Amino acid sequence: MTEAVIFERRGAIAIITINRPEKRNAINSAVREGLFDAFDRIAGDPEIRVAILTGAGDKAFCAGADLREMSEMGLTTLPPGFFPVLGDNVNLAVPVIAAVNGDAFAGGWMFAQMCDLCVADRTARFGITEAKVGRGFPWAAPLIHMIPQRIMAEILMTGRPISAQRAHEIGFVNRLTDAGGALDGALELATEIAGNAPLTVAAAKELIAVTTDMGRSAALKAATHVFDRVYRSEDAQEGPRAFTEKRKPQWKNR
Repeated sequence: MTEAVIFERRGAIAIITINRPEKRNAINSAVREGLFDAFDRIAGDPEIRVAILTGAGDKAFCAGADLREMSEMGLTTLPPGFFPVLGDNVNLAVPVIAAVNGDAFAGGWMFAQMCDLCVADRTARFGITEAKVGRGFPWAAPLIHMIPQRIMAEILMTGRPISAQRAHEIGFVNRLTDAGGALDGALELATEIAGNAPLTVAAAKELIAVTTDMGRSAALKAATHVFDRVYRSEDAQEGPRAFTEKRKPQWKNR
């Protein structure tokens, strides 16, 4: 870990915090390195069931790339793998929840978008602001599967931020909390997910990923393959047994 990124374990839940509040948690080289390291750590720890990504302080979840550093580097097209992006150059089997406190702009929106779920406090704002500084957002392409087309067009073309309430209304945010409550809300959601059968949760994440661009028939075939391991697992027998015996299941993740 770098000082720009803090990694914490709370039981089966990992919390990753971008720790540059004085710079609105802008993404510099230390943040990029720290996030890559944190995601590697999660991938290598079978005891972690859910991860949360958040930002330090109450002003910004992440304000996007550190433009001063970007200017000094003189970057044009970003090199492959420049940012750690879940589902692209980083793959995790466990679900990741964005806990958004304050502004999630540009690359901050990207980080919220790449997570499987999003909890935001009511003071949060979301914006893809690149049009205001002449930069690009190829990473926004998957957004078409998350929000309506015309709303996406307005967000991309105007660069104007939207409120957490609006992000919730259009389906980008799962849950809203009071000011300062995003992490607690994310922990509540993470705890609920972590209590479920881990193989089934991982398969749910995979199902969403592999069926996004498929038609109905192909998606059904893919889903059958994704869940084959789940049905054949020890946990698939433990769940009904625990229900019958009126006790909490003891998941073995196998």
